[in-house]
Amino acid sequence: MHRQIAGMLTGRATKWLVLGLWLVVTVVASTFAAKLVDVQNNEASSWLPESAESTRALEKLTSFQDPNSIPTVVVYEKSSGLTEQDLAAATEDAKRFAEVEGVEGEVVGPLPSQDGEALQTIVTFNFGSDGWNSLPDAADELKEIAGISGGDVYIAGAGGQAADSAEAFGGIDTTLLFSTLSVVIVILLLTYRSPVLWILPILCAGVALFSSQALIYFLAKYADLTVNGQSYAILTILVIGAGTDYALLLVARYREELRRHEDRHEAMAFALHRAAPAILASAATVVLGMLCLMLAEMNSTAGLGPVAAIGISVTFLVMVTLLPALLVICGRWVFWPRVPSFHSPEPTQSGIWARVGRRIAVRPRTVWVATSLLLAVACLGLLRLDTSGLSTEDSYTREFQSITGQQALEEHGLVDRSNTVQVVADAAQGDAVRQAMAGVEGIASPSDPVVIGDVAYVEAVLDQDVSSPAAFDAVEAIREATHAVPGADALVGGGSAFYLDTKEASSRDNQVIIPTILVLVFLILTVLLRAIVSPLILVATVVLSFGAAMGISALFFEYVFGFAGSDPSFPLFAFVFLVALGIDYNIFLMTRVREETQTRGTRAGSLVALTSTGGVITSAGLVLAATFAVLGTIPVVFLAELGFAVALGVILDTMVVRSVLVTAINLDLGGRIWWPSRLDRADRTVQPVAAPDLESVP
Repeated sequence: MHRQIAGMLTGRATKWLVLGLWLVVTVVASTFAAKLVDVQNNEASSWLPESAESTRALEKLTSFQDPNSIPTVVVYEKSSGLTEQDLAAATEDAKRFAEVEGVEGEVVGPLPSQDGEALQTIVTFNFGSDGWNSLPDAADELKEIAGISGGDVYIAGAGGQAADSAEAFGGIDTTLLFSTLSVVIVILLLTYRSPVLWILPILCAGVALFSSQALIYFLAKYADLTVNGQSYAILTILVIGAGTDYALLLVARYREELRRHEDRHEAMAFALHRAAPAILASAATVVLGMLCLMLAEMNSTAGLGPVAAIGISVTFLVMVTLLPALLVICGRWVFWPRVPSFHSPEPTQSGIWARVGRRIAVRPRTVWVATSLLLAVACLGLLRLDTSGLSTEDSYTREFQSITGQQALEEHGLVDRSNTVQVVADAAQGDAVRQAMAGVEGIASPSDPVVIGDVAYVEAVLDQDVSSPAAFDAVEAIREATHAVPGADALVGGGSAFYLDTKEASSRDNQVIIPTILVLVFLILTVLLRAIVSPLILVATVVLSFGAAMGISALFFEYVFGFAGSDPSFPLFAFVFLVALGIDYNIFLMTRVREETQTRGTRAGSLVALTSTGGVITSAGLVLAATFAVLGTIPVVFLAELGFAVALGVILDTMVVRSVLVTAINLDLGGRIWWPSRLDRADRTVQPVAAPDLESVP
């Protein structure tokens, strides 16, 4: 029945119907896909955990301040010393700042440093809910106005950081897309060695990306789905990388079937029938793994789940409908110059993976034990992985003006007055809360309580970077002091409190989501392979591969790239992508092992599976690794680290875990990997395996 459905999708008439349908979808989707950037939400609320204290404080703070207000600091620095003329110029600048569109309230400053080499002026912007998108232009206008002879000017504070963040993600919709496509095209050209064939997977990946972006746009606009710059970047990488992987698997199986069937429509029906279950299992694993992210407290993490799941689901539909239709429409010539003719020999039978399989078969137990030990040693690098978080200065791979401005403030003893800790409490206990705060080190003198209704508001300036450990210590000390005030019901918020709550929520998400995904992957493999032992083995190998990839990455982060640490959410994101995507290659391999075991036995079937899938899985791994490595083009440390770790992990999965470790275990254990099913029950002896006859199974 499955073959009949596959045949219907690629029949002589239906192939044109499928093509026409996707053409209509693409034309409509391309219009709305371009609007996805416009509905991104990069405000704090799109990242903040809903249950966090800083979130609950924010709800009460709306009576005292507009949540859309963004304090911005203009920093003047002159190493030779500021003159009276410089101070007069900065004072005149402050008057002009007040006239800039979006400025609200009083412009504070200029405030000079004690060493006479720096000034700061504080400007507050309010563009409503669109504030974070409007800040880059506003920051540029401030920079055009400000200036002193022989000195430098920087835009810092919350507004400067927002403007720089927008610059870091600027052009992501085009730069990242073209960079990813360029890398994939090169790899496909090397893989297929055809000047034409690579076009079809790329076209299908583009259709999948536009279609998923359009669908996500509607959900973001009308169903409150959270999409930010981070999830947008990952969506592009994921769709193109996974889509190309699915295409490689299908095209490889189609090429096999073209050597067995004279009619290309019949060949595609068989190819789709045999490849689709593995592709479906792979896509389902990624989709369900991504949906597990919805268990996260972090809105940014939870929002990525459905975004990525939609992208993979749409990609799967495109690759099992549009790509097969295009392949049969084009005919055999699309493989030129290596056209697979009817009854021609299968070239993989004598390829590199056939030789690797024969070498492993000599001493499989020695191979898998040695490989496991090497991977375990690589895991020791995890001891150097610091996930305590990154300061603003360390969050980017290049220096932005907000960072330089912050450094100037610290160097000249000026406190960034835009970084405040904000406390709301019961009105009757406002003075007691203020007194409790006054005893905390690391903050300026708290303001007098402001009372509105039954709520009192107290504010104090933090004299540390907003995301530094020192600021976190101050926030924790303030919480401890104010929570101890009887009847105050104090809530501590502000920028540093937000970052601290983000760190704690990420730690909680790691502990909840990682075990959930492991259980889910095991259940999927159990259903797919109809066994228990082999799924346990596969999950164990992927976890070992993950640990090795993270260990090696941690050493590179510290000793090669010079990163100061990692974001608290980095382990979770790396785990999700490495496990959900890394298990794909084991699915591709083991479904073929199971298919061949039914006629050849486990050991011989394992060698045939390695020989048949080795080339395509290696190519798929290179594509996915290269696409994630493209994340390094974005000057954000989190994305650069994620791209490197996932790329390294995928290479380990394809080159070591899948090809060597899993194959060696299969050869050593034989039919025992299928327990408790009856598959290959007779194969109980543990013996070296001679190279099997690799002639294709009819």
